[in-house]
Amino acid sequence: MEFSIGEVASAVGISVHALRFYERRGLLVGPVRRTAGGRRRYTEIDVDWLRICIRLRAAGMPLTALQRFAALVRDGPGNEGERLALLDAQRERVEEQIRALEQAREIIAWKVDTYRQHLEGGNGGALWDPAADREANG
Repeated sequence: MEFSIGEVASAVGISVHALRFYERRGLLVGPVRRTAGGRRRYTEIDVDWLRICIRLRAAGMPLTALQRFAALVRDGPGNEGERLALLDAQRERVEEQIRALEQAREIIAWKVDTYRQHLEGGNGGALWDPAADREANG
């Protein structure tokens, strides 16, 4: 089964413009077929691969790393170790992002609890107010 550029863009959740960008940057693993009239035709393999690319980019994989990964896949068997190294490096970046987000979530939860307790206790005015502190210490 083959798909038009609009069908693929819709299926993977990106714009047609973004799909063309992915193609120009060499992120697809195979050549895009064209009709006699020059219209792009994509396969299910293209769609599946684009879903992987989009997830890797959403996870912060640098474009150069994604381009390298796509090139390695296009080259076929024999470079699996390099592919694994790229994915391991990306996994570590994602793990670090998760740790940072968990720390941010903890701070936000603490502040939410603090505000909630003050407001429910009727002493919201006791919360830190930098403007009031400047005036008092001014």
